[in-house]
Amino acid sequence: MPTAPPAARSRSGIDYKWIALSNTTLGILMATINSSILLIALPDIFRGIKLNPLAPGNTPYFLWIMMGFLLVTSVLVVSLGRIGDIYGRVRMFNLGFAVFTLFSILLAVTWLKGTSGALWIVVMRLGQGVGGAFLFANSSAILTDAFPEDERGLALGWNGVAAIGGSFLGLILGGLLGPIEWHLVFVLSVPLGLFGTVWSYLKLKDNGVRTPSRIDWVGNVLFAVGLVGVLTGIVYGLQPYGGHTMGWTKPFVLVCMLGGLAVLAIFIVVETRVADPMFRLNLFRMRAFTMGNLTGLFTALSRGGLQFMLIIWLQGIWLPEHGYSFDRTPLWAGIYMIPLTVGFLISGPLSGRLADRFGARPFATAGALLSGICFLLFNLLPMDFNYVAFALLLTLVGISMGLFFAPNNAAVMNSLPADQRGAGAGMLNTFQNSAQVLSIGVFFTVITLGLAARLPHAMQSGLAAQGVPTAQAQAIAHLPPIGTLFAAFLGFNPVHQLLPSAQAAHVSAAHYTFLTGRGFFPHLIAGPFGHGLHLAFYLGAAGCFLAAIFSALRGGHGGSIGRDRTESMELGIAGAGEVAMAEAGAGIDASI
Repeated sequence: MPTAPPAARSRSGIDYKWIALSNTTLGILMATINSSILLIALPDIFRGIKLNPLAPGNTPYFLWIMMGFLLVTSVLVVSLGRIGDIYGRVRMFNLGFAVFTLFSILLAVTWLKGTSGALWIVVMRLGQGVGGAFLFANSSAILTDAFPEDERGLALGWNGVAAIGGSFLGLILGGLLGPIEWHLVFVLSVPLGLFGTVWSYLKLKDNGVRTPSRIDWVGNVLFAVGLVGVLTGIVYGLQPYGGHTMGWTKPFVLVCMLGGLAVLAIFIVVETRVADPMFRLNLFRMRAFTMGNLTGLFTALSRGGLQFMLIIWLQGIWLPEHGYSFDRTPLWAGIYMIPLTVGFLISGPLSGRLADRFGARPFATAGALLSGICFLLFNLLPMDFNYVAFALLLTLVGISMGLFFAPNNAAVMNSLPADQRGAGAGMLNTFQNSAQVLSIGVFFTVITLGLAARLPHAMQSGLAAQGVPTAQAQAIAHLPPIGTLFAAFLGFNPVHQLLPSAQAAHVSAAHYTFLTGRGFFPHLIAGPFGHGLHLAFYLGAAGCFLAAIFSALRGGHGGSIGRDRTESMELGIAGAGEVAMAEAGAGIDASI
């Protein structure tokens, strides 16, 4: 029986590829747990630092704590992936573990209160995002270096399970740890980070192809400034401005978004003219790379915001109507979303293995199509749905995500020359992470505009029917509805936030009990929210169907490695010979 080449085994005799998979999976699991754990623990954190997140002046803190981590990773993954290509992917991955752990420790010792405490958490979360960007930018490239081409789908499938599983495990852990002691939400990452930092330093080794290059500082700065501008505009566009429901016409938002797009256009021009660009735009001449990125972009656009909408549907309407108090809804929303993770766990590794054998296109295309169909089927559910039907659809969405994720990512990584894997993985992550931020902005806007059209009348008549004075009911009804969504998302009873006492509402104790009970608000918002939700599902389905079209156009029909390489050479992939040598055990030792 042939044995693995010496470079492929550790001192313990375990194939190095499994060590690489376990290290990168731990890193991705830790990063994704932290990206979602705050979504459920935010109310406890804000109570701990004694700050009301729904007060108008405090909304930016809430938004930046919630979305800052994702914004930083979106901006930095391409740059850090390219730096990994130059100086070593394992070095950058190890540094990511260390940076992430450092900022986790600083978060765990948060002692400040009020706006100072919120600002501290925002800055430290941005620092965590830097560490997460190191991890995200280099994990796929490390796996691609460690696994032969006909096993990469399986490896990336397990990595994807860690990513999806971590995001939903974070929801549950946030709901369990936050009420006990909010600092525990941040403490959780410290032992994982310390262990991962030491283990990756001792076990991982750089076996990828590296070519000496200079860092493209101009390109890095332009890309960061442009993307930060666009994503910052999206974050502030979610806040009301003047008499408008949202802030998309606010001058600051327009300057950020239009200015950011202009800087990104300059970045593209610069990248075509420098000797060692941050990202080689000629990679987009490869059909497999371009279509894989476009497919990932549209699926992220479809799914990112809709997951928030499903959580708000559960927390703001379904769970209170089924006996759960508002402060318990964040935890139970995470629990009731578990079928999504189960579906992904079923199909993720399997689809990756099948894609290794039969090619990525049929599985990625089928996954995108199935997601679109599921979003249309969600439209058939009533607002007070039967949970069995909801859970089955969630499971199907998870299966569709698993069908798509590993085959698409493996196809993109297999299309890259060996010395561009870090930058290529970074661009794939940038498309997906940026699309998630944009998706949140789009779907929150769709839902909010639907609420703005229908909620004021329902709110005014509902409050007036319980004895709230007409003028007061009218004033409350015309408050920006985005605050109502944020309150439901944070596990607060929106009516209790608007009317903190029976005296403030000028109603009897019996009427006030009814107004702040579990039934009044869900019944009030179900119709207006459902109107916007249906439109969001249609938009999500359209995005998935577009993704399926791009996936079908990626080329490649089978799983033959030889045919994939031939196609790659025909498309002009530089360095295909290096990939072949590396897989044959004759790779260049580029360690420093």
